[in-house]
Amino acid sequence: MPSRRDVLALGVGMACGPLAFAQDDPTGGDPLGSMQYPSLREQTIGQATAKFSDVVIVKGPAFADDAMNVPLLVDARGLNTVGGGVARIRVAVDRNPVRQVLDFEPLRALPMLAFRIRMEQASPVRAFVQTKDGQWHVGSTWVQAAGGGCTVPGLTRADGSWSQTLGQVQARFFNNVLEGSRRLRVRVMHPMDTGLVAGIPAFYIEELQLVDGAGQVWWKLALHEPVSENPLITFELPQQATSGLRLVGRDNNGNRIDAEVGA
Repeated sequence: MPSRRDVLALGVGMACGPLAFAQDDPTGGDPLGSMQYPSLREQTIGQATAKFSDVVIVKGPAFADDAMNVPLLVDARGLNTVGGGVARIRVAVDRNPVRQVLDFEPLRALPMLAFRIRMEQASPVRAFVQTKDGQWHVGSTWVQAAGGGCTVPGLTRADGSWSQTLGQVQARFFNNVLEGSRRLRVRVMHPMDTGLVAGIPAFYIEELQLVDGAGQVWWKLALHEPVSENPLITFELPQQATSGLRLVGRDNNGNRIDAEVGA
């Protein structure tokens, strides 16, 4: 029969075992081992819990040559049959000075989008996906970057041409790219200033929506400073055609965006 000392020693050993290390993991169980992840999670979804998921796909370049235009793809279609489907997607970057990138509500669109961001340094990039039952699922990727993308002015800011094109919209549909969808690519001309360049305050698009002729919203998008200059964003819509689509929104200075999106 083990002595009391043996029992206590066993208890100490168990407390120092794998369970204790899992509970004390300063990365919050992050598969990429980022010490910044716990604070990013709290900043992005508050006190809610989040489960790491391989079906939330985040793709970026192995190395971003241009830290001001880092292409990303987020695809959460793997959660279409989980928890009632996808309610929203929030994208954030662990090591950016401004960590929140965008908040996407697919509504009638597919739960995926492609876009470009600024990165200040190499960092994990996250997609926090909330299903309609309230649960959060996290996909991640690591992007190496040359750095400095958040703290230098964009090209149109540097040459002063931004004021001539501010708010202009280009939009185009592509058919049969993905089965059962129509691809919509939009570009909105805007300097998307981060506020981290001396003498240039934050100036960025805050909100975009795609609305049809009946006033129904097809998707909603809230943007933050790290989205690249002149945002180029790709969406996947249902295949059936609709008429009277408009892209509407505003920036943080109250400038309105309103443009027809041709079928």
